[in-house]
Amino acid sequence: MATKHSIEEGSDFIPKFDSKGLLTAIAQDAETGQILMVAYMNREALDLTIQTGCATYFSRSRQALWKKGQDSGHIQKVQQILVDCDQDCLVLKVTVEAGQCHVGYQSCFYRALKQESSEPKKLQFIAEKVYDPKEAYK
Repeated sequence: MATKHSIEEGSDFIPKFDSKGLLTAIAQDAETGQILMVAYMNREALDLTIQTGCATYFSRSRQALWKKGQDSGHIQKVQQILVDCDQDCLVLKVTVEAGQCHVGYQSCFYRALKQESSEPKKLQFIAEKVYDPKEAYK
């Protein structure tokens, strides 16, 4: 069994999946640094991502694997996989050709909390849609 030291400071990849067999994966645009999305991977999704070079995730709502872009064509080509100190979270540096959010934005992070104290629980849009999801998901 891996020790805390070997996980945190060793050179072996020993991903630490949670009790549901999942690992958090953050997709980041390799060119711009923009965070595109957060998803989850099970062992199979991680193995497929490493083998194919295309990001594959595990959908918690559908309980199934999904290759990012399989329906929309907005594939994530993995350039690098960063592993955090506990090996329980990954950052996938990816190249993309089109918007990544299923509602039409480049990133799933297209809103921010308003900073005005009069509206502490309101969101403001900080991005514009880059594609029409009705066209991508026919």
